[in-house]
Amino acid sequence: MSAPATINIGLCGFGTVGQGVWKHLSANRADLESRLGVKLHLSRAAVRDLRKARAVKIPAAKLCSDPLAVATDPSIHIVCELMGGTTLARKVTLAALRAGKIVVSANKALICEHGAEIFAAAQKHGGHFFFEASVAGGIPIIKALREGLVANRFPRIYGILNGTCNYILTQMEERDAPYASVLAEAKRLGYAEADESLDVDGWDTAHKACVLAWLAHGVWVKTDQMIVEGISRLTPDDFKNASVLGFGIKLLAVITRDFARNELCVRVHPTLLPAGNVIANVSGVFNAISVTGDVVGTTLYSGRGAGQDATASAVISDIADGAALLTYCKGTHLISEATPPESQRCRLAPAESIRSRYYLRLTVKDQPGVLARVASVMAKHRVSIASVIQNPAEHADAASLVLTTHESNERAMCTTLQQLAALPSTLDEPLLLRIGDFND
Repeated sequence: MSAPATINIGLCGFGTVGQGVWKHLSANRADLESRLGVKLHLSRAAVRDLRKARAVKIPAAKLCSDPLAVATDPSIHIVCELMGGTTLARKVTLAALRAGKIVVSANKALICEHGAEIFAAAQKHGGHFFFEASVAGGIPIIKALREGLVANRFPRIYGILNGTCNYILTQMEERDAPYASVLAEAKRLGYAEADESLDVDGWDTAHKACVLAWLAHGVWVKTDQMIVEGISRLTPDDFKNASVLGFGIKLLAVITRDFARNELCVRVHPTLLPAGNVIANVSGVFNAISVTGDVVGTTLYSGRGAGQDATASAVISDIADGAALLTYCKGTHLISEATPPESQRCRLAPAESIRSRYYLRLTVKDQPGVLARVASVMAKHRVSIASVIQNPAEHADAASLVLTTHESNERAMCTTLQQLAALPSTLDEPLLLRIGDFND
């Protein structure tokens, strides 16, 4: 099949990201065309409301209200799925792939829930699926894993994958401000959605961790197979305690593979990182990812993880790759065939194999013998205490106990936490955080 003289591009969704793609692709088209040796034409954009005023103006003739019509239009070569959600987005993506088209997506939830089906459709019908913008915005982490680091196996990948949470945590630490007030400010500034739960409860990060785990290990790990914890129970006191102990606190995705046991663990939770760790010092809305390969060692990636321009940059990068694929017939850019056969796949690590040191905060009655009872429960499950900090609590006649542990495991800590919560002297739900001893 001869390469098209002009690559026609259709957008399904014209919100913040879609408008950014249209704006920047229009502005930089001549330069891209010169590099690629082919014409790029923005053909159509499907929108929810044809009458809505938008910051980026495009001819009315190029607007339509049916994304499936864009996906199946035989004149369109590259379909950009930028709608979000997983229902209509799935239909649009599969329709375009079944027509043998290239699909570019920023939709991490879609990939997490339907990735296996999407890549199977691309392989079966000769389509191609590009998704650089689905993880970490403008940071080219997808290309790094599937291309630049292809010679490696990955014992550990971890990092900050949600700018909203990182902004909130940064403000809480720097201003000694409570979670609720910082969240309200983040909403006013546009850093947090009206319904913040997807971000602050860790689900957005979990969707991105799912994508990275598949790229690195060829396994689809669903969010209900992960440890997923958010940031809403953190207080300014936790940052003070962490600082005394020599740590900062970040919401991390952590993907680890024990190659000797052939076990994979994917988790999302607030983590204490040593103050000298590079990622511990990434602030505001920025993302950062550490990738450890068995050949290259550890590499670090940092940049804007969200927003119109950063995400549009990643989408346009995929459009350029798709155009090059169509023009020069280089073959499948993302190797969906790379998923390992069943005999080589790893299993998910059981709770007793997931090991860490821990930070535990308890609000207890301020009376003799309480610490001894806490220590007794922990000793029963072979959880060894490394340090203790006692602070006044907000409640009258109460104290805040902060304990760190030597290395233990998730099963032991889960049981310990349940029994500590049931003690008559425990006044509030305990808070458990992991300590990240990553030695980068």
